[in-house]
Amino acid sequence: MPFVRICVTGDEERPTPEQKRELISGVTKLVGDVLGKNTSNMVVIIDEIPMENYGIGGKTVRERRKEQQK
Repeated sequence: MPFVRICVTGDEERPTPEQKRELISGVTKLVGDVLGKNTSNMVVIIDEIPMENYGIGGKTVRERRKEQQK
């Protein structure tokens, strides 16, 4: 049973419920096609990580996004 975890930033940039449905459906189909697995027991989890808890290059995502807006 494949298990897929998708991590995205939360807060104001979180995916909409419709985007989440599309992600779950699309990833399930892709993994099933590529691995040749039955998708009926496939698990897809979307983790929404607050931008203060997600760091890249020593800075939080929120800090990096503010810098990019300048």
